[in-house]
Amino acid sequence: MYTKIQKWGNSQGLRLARNVLKDADLDVGDEVDIKVQDGIIIITPSRRIRGKHHIQDLIAEIPADYRTEEVNWGKPEGREEW
Repeated sequence: MYTKIQKWGNSQGLRLARNVLKDADLDVGDEVDIKVQDGIIIITPSRRIRGKHHIQDLIAEIPADYRTEEVNWGKPEGREEW
């Protein structure tokens, strides 16, 4: 498929045909990952499970010196059991 880079406001974009999105199992609003490798633009679907974050990325942000501790949330307010 051939397409042109077009200007949209202060940005540039590509229009992708519906069949290209369907073949890539993508839809309007889906997130994609864009990389450049050896001068070639590579667009891949961003496959995230249960939301917008990968668990490995979140865990990597935990400081090495972090230690868990118990938190006192106070007395029960309703019918919850502790």
